[in-house]
Amino acid sequence: MLWVYIGITLLLVAFILFRLKKPSFLTTIEQEEFTKNYRKAQLIDVREEREFQTGHILGARNIPLSQLRMRNTEIRPDKPVYLYCQNGSRSVQASKIINKKRGAEDIYMLKGGFRKWSGKIKK
Repeated sequence: MLWVYIGITLLLVAFILFRLKKPSFLTTIEQEEFTKNYRKAQLIDVREEREFQTGHILGARNIPLSQLRMRNTEIRPDKPVYLYCQNGSRSVQASKIINKKRGAEDIYMLKGGFRKWSGKIKK
């Protein structure tokens, strides 16, 4: 019986690690580089709407991760995508959905997410 619990635990850990693993097409960038280039790209906040309403990066569009599969057509295939969430984990998941749906390789994520952002915000 102990081996069953150990096996289930190992499977859960492997699943979680796989889900959070950053794909090779996703580039994590520091705030300085993010700030320089996000105005030329599609800036997408993948946090939920209530999080977005409490404050977001100026110029960001809110497409929550929970709605991304349905709203994926709102993302243009001809422009880079700049993603952020609260700390980075949802951005990784969002990048996988975007890449799968549109084959994009020009996807960037803010290192540390909104939690580490010190630039302009809109409330």
